[in-house]
Amino acid sequence: MAETRKASRYVVPFAVAGVAAATIGLVPALAASGDPDLPEITAQQLIEKIAASDTQTLSGTFKVTTDLGLPSVAGLADSFAGGSSSGGSSSVDPQERLTQLVSGSHTLRVAADGPEKQKLTIVDGSDEYSLIHNGDDVWAYDSKSNEVFHEKGDASDRPAGEKEEVPGTPKELADEVLKAAGDTTSVTVGGTAKVAGRDAYQLVIKPKQSGSTVESIKIAVDAKTGTPLKFTLASVEGGKPVLDAGFTKVDFAKPAASTFDFEAPKGAKVTEGSEGLDGPTHGKSPEDLEKELEKEFGGLDGLFGGMAPGAGAEGMNVIGEGWTSIAKIDTGAPAPKTGEAPKEVQGFLDALGDKVSGKFGSGTVFKTKLVNALMTDDGKVYVGAVTKQALVDAANAGQ
Repeated sequence: MAETRKASRYVVPFAVAGVAAATIGLVPALAASGDPDLPEITAQQLIEKIAASDTQTLSGTFKVTTDLGLPSVAGLADSFAGGSSSGGSSSVDPQERLTQLVSGSHTLRVAADGPEKQKLTIVDGSDEYSLIHNGDDVWAYDSKSNEVFHEKGDASDRPAGEKEEVPGTPKELADEVLKAAGDTTSVTVGGTAKVAGRDAYQLVIKPKQSGSTVESIKIAVDAKTGTPLKFTLASVEGGKPVLDAGFTKVDFAKPAASTFDFEAPKGAKVTEGSEGLDGPTHGKSPEDLEKELEKEFGGLDGLFGGMAPGAGAEGMNVIGEGWTSIAKIDTGAPAPKTGEAPKEVQGFLDALGDKVSGKFGSGTVFKTKLVNALMTDDGKVYVGAVTKQALVDAANAGQ
């Protein structure tokens, strides 16, 4: 148990990367050129155009490029697994494969025909990974390992939070961003663009507050259909965007029905339901997860070193509002000391973190281009899409 609690103190820095990945999602979009001459439109009218968009059918190719400013994580998995790969996730596990999109550049193909038929394929050279939803069937196929995952059942009958879905579309992401627009946000129309050969308006969203890591969010909106075609998230650090993703080709015609057909290739390993997928939560009920946590880590308290509310922690408080909101968590566990972590882990932490001090004492800021976290030496954590100075100021204020 002592070793488990020691290891749990490394969870927070790695959670920073996870939070950053969660804010990105899976978004199609692309590189564009040219400025088409379109009728003038206000930001409100463009938002309404997006909201009124009801694109049910499309197919296309898009490129997703993400740059969180993270150091290499090579070797970390073996460090946590004690050098063994036996506990790794299945190569066909959607959760594992889709999280790989949070770094580097990836080419994807997408097709949709209403809410019951969607297909997404990640192309990696001659290898492909596909997620297919066709009525009651959900398939995942990895051509490299020749593995197949299949789940059958009416998605509408599943409890909320357990539905298998192809990852979010640009429209869904745009909707979420626009919901958050308020007094702390500037929303304007930033001219026009050409995306995948289509005329588009540029919706520009910026924080009014200082201290946010977000410089701007730009959404290219198809002038005819109102469908978001491109999504770019820029950091105040400059350089490459945190996310630059967009269609290189798009067609709003109905895809052929055969696009969504799937039959397991000869000799493929087929996993039905949640069997064989080693992801930590896939197919497990809350009761099952609680039992596993109790067995492996002594419950949530053991896993997170007292971070979880109701498990000996003070819980989480939110400081500020809008783009500069900061979550404060009292873990109740001192930060790991130099030399306690495995060599590969310590190297990653050193590359990810900056030592800081102030009225609060001392600690380390674990940074990405989007989400930063300050972990004080006495176990308090301040995390948000804010600058390093904003975290230090919050800690100094003792809020």
